[in-house]
Amino acid sequence: MSKPSSRVAVDIGGTFTDLVSYNAETDALVYTKSLTTYDSLSNGVFECLRLAETDLSQVAAFVHGSTIAINTVIQRKGARTGLITTLGFRDVYAIARSNRPDAYNLLFEKATPLVPRDLVMEVGERIRANGEVMRPLDAASVDRAVRELLERGVEAIAVVLLHAYRNPQHEKSVRQAILAAAPHVYVSLSHEILREFREYERTSTTVLNSYIGPIVSNYVHELGQNLRQGGFGGAFLVMQSNGGAMSAEAAAVRPVSLMESGPVAGVIGCARLGEELGTPNVISFDMGGTTAKASLIENGETRIVTGYHIGGFETGHPMMLPVVDIVEVGAGGGSIAWIDEGGGLKVGPLSAGSTPGPVCYGRGGAEPTITDANLVLGRLDAEHFLGGRMKLDAEAARQAIATKIARPLGLSLEEASLGILAIADAKMSLAVREVSVAKGHDPREFALIATGGAGPLHAGAIARELSLPRVIVPELPGTFSALGMLASDVRHDYVRTLILGLASADPSEIAAVFVEMGQEAQSALSRDGVGREQMRLFRSLDLRYQGQEYTLTTSAPSGEIDRALLEGVRKRFDEIHHARYSHSAPEEPVEIVNLRLAAVGLVADRARAFRLVESNDRRTGEPKARRTVLFDSGAIACPVYDRAALIVGREIAGPAVIEERVSTTIVHPGDCARLLEKGPIMIEVANLDRAAGAK
Repeated sequence: MSKPSSRVAVDIGGTFTDLVSYNAETDALVYTKSLTTYDSLSNGVFECLRLAETDLSQVAAFVHGSTIAINTVIQRKGARTGLITTLGFRDVYAIARSNRPDAYNLLFEKATPLVPRDLVMEVGERIRANGEVMRPLDAASVDRAVRELLERGVEAIAVVLLHAYRNPQHEKSVRQAILAAAPHVYVSLSHEILREFREYERTSTTVLNSYIGPIVSNYVHELGQNLRQGGFGGAFLVMQSNGGAMSAEAAAVRPVSLMESGPVAGVIGCARLGEELGTPNVISFDMGGTTAKASLIENGETRIVTGYHIGGFETGHPMMLPVVDIVEVGAGGGSIAWIDEGGGLKVGPLSAGSTPGPVCYGRGGAEPTITDANLVLGRLDAEHFLGGRMKLDAEAARQAIATKIARPLGLSLEEASLGILAIADAKMSLAVREVSVAKGHDPREFALIATGGAGPLHAGAIARELSLPRVIVPELPGTFSALGMLASDVRHDYVRTLILGLASADPSEIAAVFVEMGQEAQSALSRDGVGREQMRLFRSLDLRYQGQEYTLTTSAPSGEIDRALLEGVRKRFDEIHHARYSHSAPEEPVEIVNLRLAAVGLVADRARAFRLVESNDRRTGEPKARRTVLFDSGAIACPVYDRAALIVGREIAGPAVIEERVSTTIVHPGDCARLLEKGPIMIEVANLDRAAGAK
């Protein structure tokens, strides 16, 4: 039997489950999608495998991304969770932070803790901030706390003891007591989830891990077991929020790392594509069936943040783990259009999802959606959706919009449909603005990469709204997050709090901590099947001027950690601070707060995943049909092209429609599109200020 040579990626979204596989031996790329099956998510996965005719025995690696982790938190359907903490610190989690994000909202309320106060237990112990034991662990109090939690029916326990990030011995002892009493209970120790100071954020992150732990670990275990039964014998990897993958076994231990598992893969894919095209400054725009996501990539680098709130900053739960910086809004193809109490037209955030789905899906949906509006306006072909595999009911869509939106507002069917798209486009433009203009970036210096099944339908309008000069539509936009998973590296992130004055710090002390983290990282990568020659370690320091509260992460180059290296890091910190805040203080003392290490296992030939192998025999360059499409300027008979028939370099003047199996691209009037030699479609947006220009 031949050695397995395929790499398969499956991404579960709110409406569709996507699959992309690449066979290195045959150089073949296969892709498909099916509706997400909410009753059993793995059913949608195996439906995709069936449609793609995948031989699991020939799969070397299976990479998976899913929304199961974040949906469990947002829907508050996690395990009944208990919390064990240090005596006197029972209310840290409930008190949270004293800031008031929505200062003028008199009805503002903080997020309800995932662990109620009666399930928070204290144990006698105390460790100082330097790691010294101030008070030994009281075993009797531990036994009592565990017994009370078990009597109250907890399924998972989070253990967060004071300063355990410096000395974890007490947390380890508590775990032994829990497992001795109840081996079936899911346990998370804060030092294994986050070895960083800030008690509330560390508590919240550890609680999140336990809250979703039983559900996510059971799902990952079940899916892995089903794959093995189907003949799969390769590496089972799961996408993390940091843009890298990890083994399924590691994911079961740290499921909190999977919160943005699916969307970040698309961002990583956009960064890789930008490198391929020589366009390092891009904004990824991913519009699926439920949400739209945007992220900025500058000089080929994705932005990683460590402060993230599940459910939004105002009322969400903080998670202090590395996450690709994404702004998400409730505007997808399935987002429902509705009229509020004041008679205003709204779109989203509620989505029809895959069950029942948009009205035009014919699966029982009754509320009009963005997809229904696109169909009514002629932007979608009812006979061509999903390559013709799924027929759409245009008449049902028209009736739903007319009944629910047009007549109540005194509008024509066309006006109501255009209004739905205008509101959706404005909403999504805010997400793109949030990652660019709001953070000091000029959108005119970036190209917009449109992905997701609905992204290419709306990207032109969003680019025009924000003066982005170019839109790039990659190959396979409708399954691009899954495609990004094929090109994602294995990655683990480590952090240690070590507060020292930079000028007086002993370089050998810093080096010793990095060596310890490096050994742990290399062991983790080895367990994930990464060879030594593929391992890369990247160091950085969280620095701040003395007296500041928050830090800036500054890279530390490889090599011996000595005084010269630290002085170079200090200089880079001043430069980053000036770039971020328009001022710096080179004469002020600087503190080290955290040491960070990113451990990466490189994926071989990752760029190959972004090039399809297709025959040029069908490339006539001529439109296959004409269809009337409604724009703001009126109804226009537009040429409709098959993407597979486009000729490289030949310009297509808008308005036009370009169709492919899992997506449709709209070229607006005045815009100009052409197929690039490397595969993507480049759209030049008309009538924009070209003063900056995309780099």
